Amino acid sequence: MTDAQETAADLRNTTGGGPPDDVEKAPIPLLEPREGIPPVVADEDALARVVAAFAAGTGPVAVDAERASGYRYGQRAYLVQLRREGAGSALIDPVGCPDLSALGEALSGTEWILHAATQDLPCLREIGMVPTSLFDTELAGRLAGFPRVGLGAMVESVLGYALEKGHSAVDWSTRPLPEPWLRYAALDVELLVDLRDALERELERQGKLEWARQEFDAIAAAPPAPPRKDPWRRTSGMHKVRRRRQMAVVRELWESRDRIAQRRDVSPGKVLGDAAIVEAALALPANAHALSALPGYGQRMGRRQLEQWMAAVDRAKALPENELPQPGASPAGPPPPRSWADKDPAAAARLSAARAAVSELAEGLNLPQENLITPDTVRRLCWEPPRHADADAVAEALAGYGARPWQIEQVTPALVAALTATA
Repeated sequence: MTDAQETAADLRNTTGGGPPDDVEKAPIPLLEPREGIPPVVADEDALARVVAAFAAGTGPVAVDAERASGYRYGQRAYLVQLRREGAGSALIDPVGCPDLSALGEALSGTEWILHAATQDLPCLREIGMVPTSLFDTELAGRLAGFPRVGLGAMVESVLGYALEKGHSAVDWSTRPLPEPWLRYAALDVELLVDLRDALERELERQGKLEWARQEFDAIAAAPPAPPRKDPWRRTSGMHKVRRRRQMAVVRELWESRDRIAQRRDVSPGKVLGDAAIVEAALALPANAHALSALPGYGQRMGRRQLEQWMAAVDRAKALPENELPQPGASPAGPPPPRSWADKDPAAAARLSAARAAVSELAEGLNLPQENLITPDTVRRLCWEPPRHADADAVAEALAGYGARPWQIEQVTPALVAALTATA
């Protein structure tokens, strides 16, 4: 057995969810929620009853949310699932109940259990649900050294049950939601409390529970992400666009597409693909006929649509030079590492040594490098190291970049050694 397999076997034995160490059994399919599929809560009276039930429940609360990524504009929640001891499970429709702040307040001070919390917290925040403390089972799995940390993989390896995986990418804005989808959604929170308890025991066994708590606290305390500056620059294939006039075409088409997608409440990619935007920018077509010959603007596109995209291209072509976007707008911080050898060979040597040290340390601690310390933090430290790279100075720099105390304690000696060895 590998270390991860032994850990999973130990956890299954502890929770009673799987076979003994010396017997390999197929995972048990989890087909139905314990109390059946709960009714979908879609009005204020039903919501008030759920709020009362969950306020009276005990222990942590399992929380999940389903979005309609790839189907609808934005990342709003279209279903919220909860489970708590004494309250059972609940499925809430945020379309019928768009304000769940009363539920959020009822659960204030309660630990929320989420899987990959940073994915769900933004859409939960939009409807008034913000945890004061949380336990992230995906992050716990990473810190504990599990090679696969998806919810299905974790439930299977730790608890010995198999979750259905067929409805994760469906259009959750569909109304009414089909019964198989609701069953899948209810099962997603069915075992989260059990998974949390097993992972807590394993983290404690490995001496990593305090590390996890610091990570969870940082997630819960993090403010909402600010709006991205120039989001059009993230268009897929943007690296092909070199000239400022072409960049202006990307910007105009992206912004036109975004307005249409928002008005129609559909995913922007369903309005016009990124590849089509880049094709138009590179070609700078003279008219709608020339535009229609480009990939992404074919026969299925109506004349009116062609004309609206051509109007965006024409606006970009008509801009004066001083209004064209500047090339190479990059985020604050060090340049891409591939250019370090030319720009600053000493910094490149520091980065190489630091990366090797972090990799060796992460392997010894049995966790991913990016969870031990973020690559961006390592780059920033190596690009502009402290004048005197002693332990105190390096620890202070790491804290300034947002590293948690446990991370600073673990990586500071290795990073000091790497920086001083290349001085």
